[in-house]
Amino acid sequence: MKLTARQIAQILGGEVEGDSNVEVTGFARIEHGKPGTVSFFANPKYEKYVYTSRASVLLVNADFKPTAPVGPAMVRVRDAYTAVADLLKYVSCQRRKLGAHRGRSSIAWSAKLGKKVWIGDFCSIGRNCAIGDGTVIYNNVTVGDGCRIGRECVIYPGVRLYPGMVIGDNVIIHENAVIGSDGFGNAPQLDGSWQKIEHLGNVVIGDNVEIGANTTIDRAQMESTIIGKGVKIDNLCMIAHNVQIGENTVMAAQCGIAGSTKIGKNCILAGQVGIAGHLTIADNTSVGAQAGIIGNVSRPDQSLLGSPAIPVKQFLRAYVKFKQND
Repeated sequence: MKLTARQIAQILGGEVEGDSNVEVTGFARIEHGKPGTVSFFANPKYEKYVYTSRASVLLVNADFKPTAPVGPAMVRVRDAYTAVADLLKYVSCQRRKLGAHRGRSSIAWSAKLGKKVWIGDFCSIGRNCAIGDGTVIYNNVTVGDGCRIGRECVIYPGVRLYPGMVIGDNVIIHENAVIGSDGFGNAPQLDGSWQKIEHLGNVVIGDNVEIGANTTIDRAQMESTIIGKGVKIDNLCMIAHNVQIGENTVMAAQCGIAGSTKIGKNCILAGQVGIAGHLTIADNTSVGAQAGIIGNVSRPDQSLLGSPAIPVKQFLRAYVKFKQND
């Protein structure tokens, strides 16, 4: 990475105030800024660092009015926090522009690869797969027969895609995630044993989804487990068979969603949330860390906490009572 303040402003649609030719080669938090780095100022409590930062470029909101001299060249943007996210994404995408490559991998003759697809070493690409333009597949990835992967995806090392999976455009799947493993379905028998129920469905992942490392998403028994557009799933999450997750829902690490549950759009699940099976969770539901949901959430725009999860205000009132009994 090597960018001038002028180039950063062009990328972000901002304006430079100061030396537009100063160059940066990396990023740093505003309190750790040093020459050659770009930082950003978005939270008012960090304003003192604006005047002491040694960073070369500083992203600030367009309406920021300094009260003392500022050393770095400022790039004024509409929203500095969003701007630094956009700049990080730009740099990351530039690094991934690797061009076409076929490593020491096994690629079926019937597989169809788009333009500038990059495949690392020791991958296995199955029969009748289709991989879209510009997708990067790193080392030791398995793509089962009949998988469909969209454009500009990034599949990191060790990912396993079972046969028949469907991946949209601009999807990122991190190391060692498993997409399409058997659902946990077993039928009880008269003698007390369990008979495995085969799962012949698949997983369908929408555009602009990110899936964290070591996350597992089980395929459906008959139809599809569905991950909607814009969903962000952290590391070490478990999504069971037949689950449907609505668009732009986010899920922090170690969440577990049991089978056939439907989660609405724009939901937020904090770390270690557990949701029982065959439930429906309304749109815009926020669930606090370690909460457990055992019943349907039919009313949208709620914040829940506790196990079993209840509305946050009700939980806090109850917590006061718990403390009184100490």
